[in-house]
Amino acid sequence: MTLRVAVVGSGPAGSSAAETLAKAGIETYLFERKLDNAKPCGGAIPLCMVSEFELPPEIIDRQVRKMKMISPSNIEVNIGETLKDGEYIGMCRREVLDSFLRNRAEKLGAKLINGTVHGIDLPTGSTGAYTLHYADHSNGTLEGTARSLQVDLIVGADGANSRVAKAIDAGDYNYAIAFQERIRLPDDKMEYYQDLAEMYVGDDVSTDFYAWVFPKHDHVAVGTGTMKVHKADIKKLQAGIRARAAKRLEGGKIIKVEAHPIPEHPRPRRVVGRVALVGDAAGYVTKSSGEGIYFAAKSGRMCAEAIVEFSNKGQTIPTEADLKVYLKRWDKKYGITYRVLDILQSVFYRSDATREAFVEMCADIDVQKLTFDSYLYKTVVPANPFVQMKITAKTIGSLLRGNALAP
Repeated sequence: MTLRVAVVGSGPAGSSAAETLAKAGIETYLFERKLDNAKPCGGAIPLCMVSEFELPPEIIDRQVRKMKMISPSNIEVNIGETLKDGEYIGMCRREVLDSFLRNRAEKLGAKLINGTVHGIDLPTGSTGAYTLHYADHSNGTLEGTARSLQVDLIVGADGANSRVAKAIDAGDYNYAIAFQERIRLPDDKMEYYQDLAEMYVGDDVSTDFYAWVFPKHDHVAVGTGTMKVHKADIKKLQAGIRARAAKRLEGGKIIKVEAHPIPEHPRPRRVVGRVALVGDAAGYVTKSSGEGIYFAAKSGRMCAEAIVEFSNKGQTIPTEADLKVYLKRWDKKYGITYRVLDILQSVFYRSDATREAFVEMCADIDVQKLTFDSYLYKTVVPANPFVQMKITAKTIGSLLRGNALAP
């Protein structure tokens, strides 16, 4: 027999999974409801992703080597001084990145289906087929043509509102909203953001995360992330970031407005039967930084690698226990990263006083080096004991000076 796998969703998670499966010769179906989808997203990717996922230069709009952290009282701290030659944070547009990854998976043998999965019939036995019911949009219509497909295994990569997760009762999670405006600036203003990104913190721009101005191909992305999901609250916060960055955005023209949910924690169940969740569908967005692109692509690849391994390259059907090996590997590799960033968010984003302390701490060169090395290469970089003590003391000192430890 030949294993049949449906990957639902062709963002970085789904396309990376489909690519790995197709490379192994496994019969792979990659579903995408909207082939020109442009997910609202800061679009920052770490340097290690460029090499690890073999991204060509044209995928990267800007190579950011400077970053400003801006406190609630508008104190600016320049970070990035520790970057070496050749090191940068990549800025990309999601429609460009996603299209590249999707097309590469298709070229390697994944069968791309422009369709919306509406429902999934679960098998009655341990080896029975899953039946996906979907609308095929290849005729160019929104309604599409009703079709169905039987597969042995499903990878759910269909985002925070995952229908695959609902079908397997994977459980809910809290989510934040990313709201973003793409603004085309006059040339002189755009020149300022040539290789610079800005992150703003404060209750006026985000009560839970941060707001950003990130440079893209011919515009800047100006947005905020927040747990406040009511439209009036989001509008107020977006007005806040527009006001804080007003001088630098003068003469700008809004060319696109977009919003999207962002998961706050992993789902209670990420593997059920022969269905595995990856990316946002699984809840793999980091707290504090809100980063999800690299972790989405990595989770898709790691999940697919486990499928290839335990199916003997598609010759047998993996079990639930086999798929859960992917979870064990994932949690072992990245579990501590998520826990640490969760703690950092709860400490530093809870008030403007703690945010002031956070920005002050970012001025420290040792803190910058540790932070950038960890971000760029996705490794927990061990500082020597003296540096660790210094960073700890710096953290406590900043919190005390800002009266941020008060209840």
